[in-house]
Amino acid sequence: MHPHLVRLRGALAAVSVETPRIHMWGRKLAAVLAGGGRLLACGNGGSAAEAQHLTAELVGRFRADRDPYAAIPLHADTSTATAIANDFGADEVYARQVRAHGRPGDVLICLSTSGSSGNVLAAAAAGRTGGLLTWALTGKAPNPLASLCDEAVAVPSRDTATVQEVHLAMIHMLCDVIEESVA
Repeated sequence: MHPHLVRLRGALAAVSVETPRIHMWGRKLAAVLAGGGRLLACGNGGSAAEAQHLTAELVGRFRADRDPYAAIPLHADTSTATAIANDFGADEVYARQVRAHGRPGDVLICLSTSGSSGNVLAAAAAGRTGGLLTWALTGKAPNPLASLCDEAVAVPSRDTATVQEVHLAMIHMLCDVIEESVA
């Protein structure tokens, strides 16, 4: 078997114990979204792509046709992101948007393979201060992001590709639970 598949299989097996947490997150997020709340999502690089993948599934659809949900990928507004980075510094790119768009009771999902990205940490801190529920999908713990958020799922791998692929599987699990919860 290819070494990448071996790493992926091991990481998936290790995080399978987090299935109840993902189900709880899905039920909670479904209630927040159905009640008019919103999801904010952030990450850098591949994690940004996964944050946007999640929000696309919620604004569009995952499996079933349903009303759209309010879900915002914080990296996707390039004019805002570059203006904030220019005027306030890169660490404020997500935090300032969390303060602008987040309301108490909303959910912020932070994705980071390292768990130590400054702008994602600042977003989590802004979310906590603003009364948002903060969740993290990270790589190997312990890491600062997992410690800062209300809850976290840490993939026990230092291989970026493996962590990102497992995060995507958890995103799809989360979407499944959300759609089951509102059906």
